[in-house]
Formats: sequence, structure tokens, C-alpha cells
Amino acid sequence: MKTKIKSGDLVQVTAGDDASPKAVKVLEVLDGKKVLVEGVNRVYKHVKKGHPKSPGGGRLSIEMPIAISNVLLYCNACGRGVRVGVKYLDDGSKVRFCKKCSTDLGVVSPAKAQYAKK
Repeated sequence: MKTKIKSGDLVQVTAGDDASPKAVKVLEVLDGKKVLVEGVNRVYKHVKKGHPKSPGGGRLSIEMPIAISNVLLYCNACGRGVRVGVKYLDDGSKVRFCKKCSTDLGVVSPAKAQYAKK
């Protein structure tokens, strides 16, 4: 399943306990259905002594994935999360764009001759 959200994108969380109008960074996209977002959905994992991240044992605070439907891609021009569309430019490259203000939000794939305008 292809998603319009990639790792490294800025998103706005729209649902759940961590919903807020601020933009946060996507760390990883998991199977196209879930995303790991920086600082969102943090939980404590209890670990025994000898764990690589916590040799003395204790509680680790880690991020857990959230559903991809609970985030919107952040548009800097609009200043909020927006719906996203995909279109081909004249040179044949595929880009994401904001449905509200039509601003380009990044290239999805490089130029291909078969999609170029003639």
C-alpha cells in the first residue's frame, strides 16, 4: 500500500491523547498503516538488568506507532495539517501538493519520459 507520508516529513497529529496543532517529525512508516512519530504515544517499557539500552534495568520511555489515519501532512504555507494530492509536472516528475493552497510539498518520484507533457 502506497502512502503519501514518508519518514522525515512533518505531520500534525489529529486524534488521540497527543493531538495538537504543532508539527512533529515522522521517524518511520510501518507497513503503510502505522507511523512512528517523534514524542507521540510514549509508553514505559520495563526492562531487566543487562538490557543494551539500560544495563542497570528500570523503565525505558519509548514511542509506539499510531495509525496513519490520525496524522495529516503539515503545510508550511498554510501553517497546519492538510490533505494531500499527487500530480505530474510538465517534466514528468511526480510531486505531492497541498489541496488547500496548491503548494508543492516535495517530489515523490523523479522525472519519467512517459509522463512528460509533449
